[in-house]
Amino acid sequence: MVPNPKLNLNILDGSFTVHRFAADSEIPPAVLAGAFYNISRSDAELSIVCDDSIKLDSGKAETGWSCIKVVGPLEFDLTGVLAAMATPLAEAKVSIFAVSTFDTDYILVKTEKLLLARQVLQAAGHTFGEQ
Repeated sequence: MVPNPKLNLNILDGSFTVHRFAADSEIPPAVLAGAFYNISRSDAELSIVCDDSIKLDSGKAETGWSCIKVVGPLEFDLTGVLAAMATPLAEAKVSIFAVSTFDTDYILVKTEKLLLARQVLQAAGHTFGEQ
């Protein structure tokens, strides 16, 4: 069994939207002005996470997400980071949308579940600090 690391977490300011575009869509330039955004493209879609205040004509979008950041940088050989957060949240019936960068991981939870997510993660041994 892989031990779950105890993580230091921060909650990013703001509220976020997850957008779905057609795979061949252009990346809207407005996204690039945000303090936090994520862009992923596959052969099936273009997904963009950005601040709710950035209005995009994506056709399909999920609004009202809050973002929890794992304070990094994390080493690439560190295992169980997402599982350490996802498992207790799944047990508490809190859905997540995970995003990873070179240095760290982020999980988005619906804003109405943010307080519960924080309580669940703290009960699992994780700590929250300032952004």
